[in-house]
Amino acid sequence: MAEEPSLYQIVNVLETLYPLRYAEEWDEPGLIVGDPAWSVSRIYCAVDPTSEIVDEAIAHGASLLITHHPLFFRSVHEVSGLGFRGDIVNRLVEHHCALWVGHTNADSAHRGTAHAFADRLGLVDQRPLVPIHDDRSEFSVGLGRVGSLPEPTTLRELATRVARLLPETSLGIQVAGDPDEPVRLVATLPGSGDSLFDEVRASGADVYITSDLRHHPATDAWQQAKYETRLRAQGFAVGHGDATPRPALINTPHSAIERSLFHYLVGDVRDAIANRLGVTIPVELSQTNTDPWTFRMG
Repeated sequence: MAEEPSLYQIVNVLETLYPLRYAEEWDEPGLIVGDPAWSVSRIYCAVDPTSEIVDEAIAHGASLLITHHPLFFRSVHEVSGLGFRGDIVNRLVEHHCALWVGHTNADSAHRGTAHAFADRLGLVDQRPLVPIHDDRSEFSVGLGRVGSLPEPTTLRELATRVARLLPETSLGIQVAGDPDEPVRLVATLPGSGDSLFDEVRASGADVYITSDLRHHPATDAWQQAKYETRLRAQGFAVGHGDATPRPALINTPHSAIERSLFHYLVGDVRDAIANRLGVTIPVELSQTNTDPWTFRMG
């Protein structure tokens, strides 16, 4: 029987699939908890490193927890048992369960979060929304994805398709646009995407699928789209499209759309470990919904 690989070896495999050089400047993904010398016999995956997910990983006998979202978004000054983060770190260490995070590096990677969601949606002729130039990759990588639906559809039909693809949440999805307008070219950025409206407009997309759209940026983007429609009607060559405001907006629950990462990750990680290290490690995905909203009124 092959010897169990070390955490160091597994991390090298993960960071070949999801290179840390793709991470945004503010982001600090990678190995967060764990001794590189620990052995790894079972891997558990989830979108968020919540206390409930840590309980699940420990109960499943995992020696490595892979999450998309970080445990630490900002610098902290203690990991004592007085806070939930310290409790998570302490319990992980106690049970020899490491934590590795693939965040914006996984968002931009080949077969990463955006690529996986675009594939699930059936987009063709894909390209990154914000490309990353990487001489070491044979693939087109970068934040977000732009691609075409195989056939035009209506905004309502596309929103229905998106809702069916995602895990059900109390938050649901929101849409800005005429439900009967035709759409074909889609831009998507799973995760918080209202900082990329300029890039989306430049792509010529009919619709933008993202998450966490705040009131003011979303209102401004939709108002600009409608105003450019008026200008086009007056003969000015501005924006994209015809008599329809572009892009329409589909706002999804953050954790639900980013779960798409694991559509490829679970199999890709298992296969890469087998191919590079010569061992078969079980890789399991949590079925727990980590969206924080529990009910909706109105």
